Amino acid sequence: MIDISERAQAHFQRLIAQQGEEGLGVRLRVVAAGTPAAQCELEFCATTELTGDEWTIECQGFNLYVDGESMPWLDPANIDYEVTPTGSQLNIRAPRIKGEAPGEGAGVVERVKYVLETEIAPGIASHGGRISLVEVTAAGVVVLRFGGGCHGCGMVDVTLKNGVEKTLRERVPEVTEVRDVTDHATGEKPYFERKAG
Repeated sequence: MIDISERAQAHFQRLIAQQGEEGLGVRLRVVAAGTPAAQCELEFCATTELTGDEWTIECQGFNLYVDGESMPWLDPANIDYEVTPTGSQLNIRAPRIKGEAPGEGAGVVERVKYVLETEIAPGIASHGGRISLVEVTAAGVVVLRFGGGCHGCGMVDVTLKNGVEKTLRERVPEVTEVRDVTDHATGEKPYFERKAG
């Protein structure tokens, strides 16, 4: 259930009135749901822009359209417009949008994915890099592929052994080794250039 305070509804009404377009609503969706980078996005939306999979929440003077795929991540959620002595801010509190850690009994692949997405990928992204899981073998070998600034980076081996493998082995004891299958010779715009020779 999504709860929208009266203050938030009044705030949206003011913003919509400023647009001067009849029948305008607000669309809400979650981007990167289930990951540490998850966030809510709001945009104005005319009824002609609806795709048909939205949930419609009738508010005071407008409709809030919630993206169908985002709805499970927004149940529950609270939208409020808070006024403080130093200013005002629209706050959306949705405790489930970043996902939940795999519970007891979760498989190795699920736990490896969770650690990659929540602990490792954000650090790699801070250097313009990407990391993706190719497979986890029956022997506990995690096979990864790097992209972006890590593709062709001169420090990728250090990142792999001292960062990625160390973290994965600490968090998921079944992991025996981590391998990189990226063809680093084809990398463009690496974060650190490789030394020639």
